[in-house]
Amino acid sequence: MRAATQRLAPADEANLVLDHAGQVNVFLVAALLAPGGFVDPDGTPDVAALRAVLRERTAELPALRKRTAQAGRGHSWIETTPDMEHHIRLVEPVDGLTGLEHRCAELMGQPLAGDRPLWEILVVPGATPGGLGVVLRIHHAVADGMTAALIVQRLFDPGEPWQNPSTEPHSLGPAEAPLYHPRNGPRSTLRRLATGLSRIRKTLWGREVGRTVLLGDRSAHHGIAFLRTEIEALETAVRPRGATVNDALLAASAAGFRAALMAAGEPVPAWLPVSEPVALRRRGTAGNQVGVMLVRLPLGEPDPDERLRLIAAQTREEKLLARDQGTLEFMRGPVGARVMDHIARRQHLVGGFVTNVPGAKGTFLLAGAPVIALWPVAVLAGNVRLGVAAVSYAGNLCCGIHFDASNVPGDVFAQAMGEEMARLGR
Repeated sequence: MRAATQRLAPADEANLVLDHAGQVNVFLVAALLAPGGFVDPDGTPDVAALRAVLRERTAELPALRKRTAQAGRGHSWIETTPDMEHHIRLVEPVDGLTGLEHRCAELMGQPLAGDRPLWEILVVPGATPGGLGVVLRIHHAVADGMTAALIVQRLFDPGEPWQNPSTEPHSLGPAEAPLYHPRNGPRSTLRRLATGLSRIRKTLWGREVGRTVLLGDRSAHHGIAFLRTEIEALETAVRPRGATVNDALLAASAAGFRAALMAAGEPVPAWLPVSEPVALRRRGTAGNQVGVMLVRLPLGEPDPDERLRLIAAQTREEKLLARDQGTLEFMRGPVGARVMDHIARRQHLVGGFVTNVPGAKGTFLLAGAPVIALWPVAVLAGNVRLGVAAVSYAGNLCCGIHFDASNVPGDVFAQAMGEEMARLGR
């Protein structure tokens, strides 16, 4: 019987283009597990039991049962049966959470096998006392952050519900995106056309960031740092100031960028533009459905509370504009992605990436083992040397900082960001 095939959606095809030597377009979720289910009381994993559970789960997840194949100038998805011995593997132990960070850093430079479904789950002993770590990697052609969050939700079992009265986007389930109905009509169409042309011009010729350690050719030495902050305290503190948890994430990132530049001996610019994805309402079959907004972080503002206010004033408007505009023009197909991939290696429009993915409303179990913590890690693309990814889990905002360890003082960034998150939450 011939395997079922389906052409990749243009946005997914674009993400295949962005995977090449020196740029692995795979994002990652790292988790810590406590004993239970397939994890024995002493932390020993029964990998066969984990494979048996996930074999049933992947049978219900088409995204994890397909591989790519060349089809003319593009690619098609081909239905296949994943080899669980390959996709779910026990790897060498690490030394605590720091060891897990180092292992994840190594993995961000290792491509997934192109002749198989584009995902894997690695079981990592030693990541936490009495338990272990798990690393899930998914290619960006399969899923954007929202779709990946849904995949995680369906691979794992629901644990305890988390009581969080918030109605901010970070508390939405991973299958959801905030409702937004773009206005139609000649004026709205012309406005979107003008905005699109402006974004194309900025992408091609924007020079808002000067020479800096944050941009340049990346080394093969990746670095990862994990942070966690209690969401309820953070939200309670920033909401009266007209800000959201996402605004606080951006403000804390600004403190990190400021500290990293000072540690590198560089002058701190008044503003540092960063790129942040914006979730779009799910439509069609594409695994990637995100818009993009540019946020200018006010690094030159010495008052942290004023930095938060300035950021919140931007995002209130920019988020709506990004949803109205839809997918970034150059990421609507492979031709545009090739152009963007070329110019991104020398771009000076943004100095970093920040992404915040809505998390689950409760906690997870993986094959019966409680997931006690998790962190996302996003891709570094073009000439950008540092990015921040965040997701809400178990009442915490969990952040993964990914940086070029040979060129950027990422540990300084992480310390300053963590201190600012703690200050904002007081």
